[in-house]
Amino acid sequence: MNVVPHLIHGVSGDPFPSPFSDPPGKGLSSPTVNVLWGCLNLLIGYLLFRFSKISHANKLSLVIFFLGIVVMAVQLSIVFMEKVKM
Repeated sequence: MNVVPHLIHGVSGDPFPSPFSDPPGKGLSSPTVNVLWGCLNLLIGYLLFRFSKISHANKLSLVIFFLGIVVMAVQLSIVFMEKVKM
């Protein structure tokens, strides 16, 4: 889920917080840094999915995987909402 905000802000040309900003996670990083960070997150997510025991045959593993995505999305929305209020 962390891929989405970084890629959207990056390709839109908007600065956005990343682990490489100053201070990390609070300051703004350039759009290019966010595109690269989003792509790295996408690659890591793909590798975790590819080499895990998740399969179409094991429906429970797919449900748990997608529940994890939903939980991560909700947590990120709360964190970013708090940053906007600042």
